[in-house]
Amino acid sequence: MKRILVTGSSGLIGSQVSEYFDREGWEVHGVDSNQRAVFFGPEGDTRWRQSQLEASLSCFVHHELDIRDRQGVLDCLEALQPNAIVHAAAQPSHDRAASIPFDDFDTNAVGTLNMLEAARRFTPESPFVYLSTNKVYGDAPNRISLKEWEKRWDYDDPAYENGIPETFSIDQSMHSLFGASKVAADVMVQEYGRYFGMKTCCLRGGCLTGPSHSGVELHGFLSYLVKCNLEGRLYKVFGYKGKQVRDNIHSLDVARFIDAFIQNPRCAEVYNVGGGKGNSCSILETFDMVEARSGKPMRYEYVETHRMGDHICYYSDLRKMRSHYPDWDIRVSLEQIVSEIVDGWKTRVVK
Repeated sequence: MKRILVTGSSGLIGSQVSEYFDREGWEVHGVDSNQRAVFFGPEGDTRWRQSQLEASLSCFVHHELDIRDRQGVLDCLEALQPNAIVHAAAQPSHDRAASIPFDDFDTNAVGTLNMLEAARRFTPESPFVYLSTNKVYGDAPNRISLKEWEKRWDYDDPAYENGIPETFSIDQSMHSLFGASKVAADVMVQEYGRYFGMKTCCLRGGCLTGPSHSGVELHGFLSYLVKCNLEGRLYKVFGYKGKQVRDNIHSLDVARFIDAFIQNPRCAEVYNVGGGKGNSCSILETFDMVEARSGKPMRYEYVETHRMGDHICYYSDLRKMRSHYPDWDIRVSLEQIVSEIVDGWKTRVVK
């Protein structure tokens, strides 16, 4: 039986990947220490998801391990020597990073180095998939000329009609400390591919989302927005008139692409993994969709100050992904994503 190691296995992507490969007949080893609860408090707690995986998957083993524990990571990889590694564990908030800079860098950059070096020593032939972020581009996408519509911004430069490509510069821009720590990890993942010949891959995610997301204000915009709507909470819109645009991709579509890469891996690759233009929406447009699905009005207030390093408009150019893996494409529409998240929150904590 093939064996896969998934870090951040109780999080959104990690848990979806764990479920996906369990269905495919793999032995799944999940590494998680519930750091999301440390970073974001009780609302970020992912133990509920860990319990689901342990109860429902046929061949899942949980490892209570912090990726900052270098010796622990080395021992784990030496013992398991998995056939594939999906590294999804992270401190994921660019807002939170400013108040916990050491935890952020030690988790995102040093933790990734720990994983890479352990993989190089004990299972160098195994594909290594790293969940990076579109924040590696910093705020440089904001320099693209924009046009303003009633409820959204969009690119006004034909060069970006399909979105941001992987060739877009990651240099000379403001990233936030989170973005900088993810850049360090992203470049290191590429380097282990190029320098050591490992089959590594950076997935620069847009808004990765789905019903299993423990969304909080500082991370997981769509999940948190839905939760606020269902609970009647006040949602804060930070700047840009609420017209800032994000592309949303369901965690299952991410898992499917990871599977495609593992089946046919490449060396030191980079992909912008997001929903593309078709699954993009502004905050104002999202309000409309969520209200239509939940039947509840959205309570929100506008804050004139935008988040530092935030994107005004961002959606991923998916042409490279589709070219390298033509059997893969977006399957879950934005409307279906919203419906699933609404239903997911209703069954969990919303009364």
